[in-house]
Amino acid sequence: MTVHPSGTPSAPTPGESPAMKVEIYSDIACPWCYIGKRRFEEALDGFAGKENVEVVYRPYQLVPDAPATASPHRAWLAERYGPQSVAMDARVAELGRAEGITYDFDAALHANTFLGHRLLHLAETEYGAAAQGRVKEALLKAHFTDGVDVGDRAALTDVAVSAGLDRDRVAAYLAGDEGTAEVRAQLAEARELGITAVPTFVFEGKWAVQGGQEAETFRKVLEQVAGEIGERRPAPVPVAPAGEACADGSCAI
Repeated sequence: MTVHPSGTPSAPTPGESPAMKVEIYSDIACPWCYIGKRRFEEALDGFAGKENVEVVYRPYQLVPDAPATASPHRAWLAERYGPQSVAMDARVAELGRAEGITYDFDAALHANTFLGHRLLHLAETEYGAAAQGRVKEALLKAHFTDGVDVGDRAALTDVAVSAGLDRDRVAAYLAGDEGTAEVRAQLAEARELGITAVPTFVFEGKWAVQGGQEAETFRKVLEQVAGEIGERRPAPVPVAPAGEACADGSCAI
């Protein structure tokens, strides 16, 4: 994957860590995105300059043609992968438990995630990155743990309210087409950047790390990127090979 520079970062104030922006391309229906989110947050929590790191979620759809009407996840996965689908879910559930995640694939629904990405766009643009992060966590939990239809407007409104957003604003937003063009443009941009698997973490618009890497790997990348920004060096940051991720329509097992 090639990610082009988004500009020269400004120099940090002496004695302070340089500001850093991390854009995380992920899908609500991606189990590795949930694991990767938790591992990245663990790394960020132990990073000395965490207060200067802005984390923003960018949209990606593994199954963009998923129908508007939700269906049982188990049935959809079995139709797509056959008997091995049970092992796929079991392995992810086991890894998720180590990260404090409860996957309930019996309750989970296969749903189109576009409306959810619109909701995340609203959260970022009107409430800020921190609020968007809360909504992202709430959406992942709703989808993977609680069996919520994340393609349903009323359900999405409830999820948004639980994360601190205003009910009337969310309901009106989802009832119309606000944010639709912007999210479609962001999805197209992800394709143009060469992103074909998620989660993909893009640091400062220059350096990309793919997959649900271990927390220690993310910690090293954060430190290396901070060093690059502070010294304004153009050399790319060395990172680990791609971690386990979900590619278009499928997930690693």
